[in-house]
Amino acid sequence: MITIKSNREIELMKIAGNIVYRTHEYLKPFLKEGITTKELDRLAETFIRSQDAIPSFKGYGGFPGSICTSINNQVVHGIPGNRKLKNGDIISIDIGACYRGFHGDSAWTHPIGKIDEDKKYLLKHTEQALYEGIKQVRPGARVGDIGAAIEAYANKYQLGVVKELVGHGIGTNVHEDPEVPNYGQKGTGPLLKEGMVIAIEPMLNLGSPDVYILDDNWTIETDDESPSAHFEHTVAVTKDGYKILTGE
Repeated sequence: MITIKSNREIELMKIAGNIVYRTHEYLKPFLKEGITTKELDRLAETFIRSQDAIPSFKGYGGFPGSICTSINNQVVHGIPGNRKLKNGDIISIDIGACYRGFHGDSAWTHPIGKIDEDKKYLLKHTEQALYEGIKQVRPGARVGDIGAAIEAYANKYQLGVVKELVGHGIGTNVHEDPEVPNYGQKGTGPLLKEGMVIAIEPMLNLGSPDVYILDDNWTIETDDESPSAHFEHTVAVTKDGYKILTGE
């Protein structure tokens, strides 16, 4: 069921989203060669809790970390551990925070040290694909408009669109209706209405769109081992268009 949030609820989600944004910013100076993903997880959890919030992902469906840390050919849901970041890596960090019962959710993919031109290309165009999708958000538009815009942009730059994974509604649960695919047809799917809040999150691969899940039942990797990037914002549908809740 798709829920419409009140102004007060959206204000709480804006606070949750801002905590997510500031957690991303807090982690940036630590994103250097030699740090482990477990250390990043600890830093993120400590920061989120210092803001009177709790990590949305910790224990969610049994997930052991507070954040998802996905490196290079890992698409999403990487479990923090003892792996050390290396020069030339890219890492997607997906962060959720729950404040007074409401969630914010955002992912960003970062370069570690000096990355090659292919990875720069992937990061640039996956981030832009996110904003191409966000631009479609307004009352009266359809969820399919978002996916169609992301898919068209990804196709233009020959990036693989992961179809098994989608964006989602968000509120008192971190994942709510509707699903928000990164592909589709304009004019199809649920109608966007003022007060809806959705997480838009293109996951694009430099190569094939095909993916598989590891034996840990969480980490998803590209079939052809090509690098993957993931960018996400939580977005509210407003009277005049949209408001990004996981920003400043």
